[in-house]
Amino acid sequence: MAYRPPAFRPRFTLVLVYVAGFFLLYAMLFALPDLVPLLGAEGQALPPEELQARAEQVAREAMQGKVLIALVAALATVGIGVWRNALPGVR
Repeated sequence: MAYRPPAFRPRFTLVLVYVAGFFLLYAMLFALPDLVPLLGAEGQALPPEELQARAEQVAREAMQGKVLIALVAALATVGIGVWRNALPGVR
C-alpha cells in the first residue's frame, strides 16, 4: 500500500491569527466607550485632520495599561476555544 503524507494543517498559524483577531477585538472593546463621543456633536465640530488626531489621542489614553489585559483575554479565549474544540482549523 502506498504511503500518503499527512495533509498540511497550519494549526500554529491559525492560532496566531485567532490570538491577533481576539486581541484586536478586546482592544477595540476597551477603547470604544471613549471613542463614541467623537461620533456625536463633539466630533462633527472638528475638521477631519483634527478629528483623526483627537481619536488617536483618545484611543491611546483609553488603552493605557489595558494592552496586557487585552492580550491575556485573547490568549484565554483562544485557549478555551482550542480546549473545547470550538475554533475551526485547530481541532
